[in-house]
Amino acid sequence: MSTFYSLKVAEVKPLTPNSVAISLQVPQDLKEKFRFQAGQHLTIKQKIDGKEVRRSYSISSDPKEDALTIGIKKVEDGVFSTWANEHIKVGNSLEVMPPTGHFIYPPKGNSKHIAAFAAGSGITPIMSIAVSVLDADPGNTFVLVYGNQSPEETMYLEDIQALISKYTNRFFTQFLYSRTREDDALFGRIDGSIVNLITKNKFKDRSFDHFYLCGPEDMINTVKETLKENGVEQEKIHFELFTTSQEEDISDLEGQTQVEVTLDDEVFSLVMDKKKLVLDAVLEADIDAPYSCQGGVCSTCIARVIEGKAEMVKNQILTDSEIEEGFILTCQSHPLTPTLKIDYDDV
Repeated sequence: MSTFYSLKVAEVKPLTPNSVAISLQVPQDLKEKFRFQAGQHLTIKQKIDGKEVRRSYSISSDPKEDALTIGIKKVEDGVFSTWANEHIKVGNSLEVMPPTGHFIYPPKGNSKHIAAFAAGSGITPIMSIAVSVLDADPGNTFVLVYGNQSPEETMYLEDIQALISKYTNRFFTQFLYSRTREDDALFGRIDGSIVNLITKNKFKDRSFDHFYLCGPEDMINTVKETLKENGVEQEKIHFELFTTSQEEDISDLEGQTQVEVTLDDEVFSLVMDKKKLVLDAVLEADIDAPYSCQGGVCSTCIARVIEGKAEMVKNQILTDSEIEEGFILTCQSHPLTPTLKIDYDDV
């Protein structure tokens, strides 16, 4: 079951002309449920114009803070993002699911050197990760490469500048702007040449332990492939998409599948057309499965295949080892076999 809790809005802070930071107050009796690791996200449920809308937003605040802060950028035709920027006020209540997500930084071990590449609203989880890295060990360093259209459209710019002042000689930034030329930034977008500039020039003497990438799919793919070409191991590259392309070919799928769903220790059965996505069929059967973005970006709808086979249309989240263990994103999966058993609890 998708369990949501009512949290009050403690603060609404404009970040840019088209984005806000919303801080949510967590009651004492829910502190443990809403404890999170840097990089995780929240799913919010809201009725807008009579229709339920769910969206996931990464947490940007320090895990040690009492409030949970998310950054929401208004996007064109974005139902929830527009509503959030224009209507959310201090004192409002939002229905929120406890934190989830695998794009995390666990502070442990010896001192680490971390680099992050972010574009636009992809900065939100990186803010939380950066603070966690810098607070975890006095020897840790963090390099942030951050692309935007202009300084005015740069989310969390003041907070980043505060980190520069607080963590002198440990927090380093490289800004890029695609529409304005600034003295303290490069002109253009994050591409392979920028990756090489950071790793082979500006920080050529530093061996980075991990790389965190967040933003549009094209940027992530470019950075990821450049790092791999430069000899960086796959396990050191972590990424989260904020937008993804959809490439679906279901022309060869025919027939129906008997599906068995385990959720909250209950077992449900349904019959679905193979051309449908598993999550869509589950929701149509009034099974309250967890989900959020329905675009293969947030991983909220993850489940394990116990029997049968399902194929994902798109996967930029699950690792090869997770797929081998039977995990699927149900919002991206079509059943391929006459029977399919999935378990939302065994994740």
